[in-house]
Amino acid sequence: MGAGKTTVAGLLAGSWGASVRDTDHDVEALAGKPISEIFVDDGEDAFRTLERTAVATALAEHDGVLALGGGAVLDPATRELLVGHRVVFLRVGLSDAVKRVGLGVGRPLLLGNVRSRIKTLLDERTAIYEEVATHVVDTDGRAPDDVAREIEKVLA
Repeated sequence: MGAGKTTVAGLLAGSWGASVRDTDHDVEALAGKPISEIFVDDGEDAFRTLERTAVATALAEHDGVLALGGGAVLDPATRELLVGHRVVFLRVGLSDAVKRVGLGVGRPLLLGNVRSRIKTLLDERTAIYEEVATHVVDTDGRAPDDVAREIEKVLA
């Protein structure tokens, strides 16, 4: 959250002349409503089910740049789907993540103390992100175009 996944994915797709797809957008299309409403109306489990489906579909259909939602890799089935794919973890520290997401409006997992929730999510997820990733790129203090250039280098 706040690492710049969607922004960097768009920059990479533009640079490579490829299409870009964001599974958070796919989930919203599947559900016919924003992610924040899915969480409120249907709960996190329903969201994660939609997310797993969106990732599986995108991996099967899409051959461009794919941006996954921050919690997608929490699902073991999704992690298994990613085996054999090049996966870049955009590592972001607490301070930069908090600056980038602001008050977390529209981010259901940030209800309450935003800084504390982001810290908890980073603590819970970082090891999983690193396990799934074939490459790790740090984003702290960097512009999205700089991050995209580094990804181009490490994937070349």
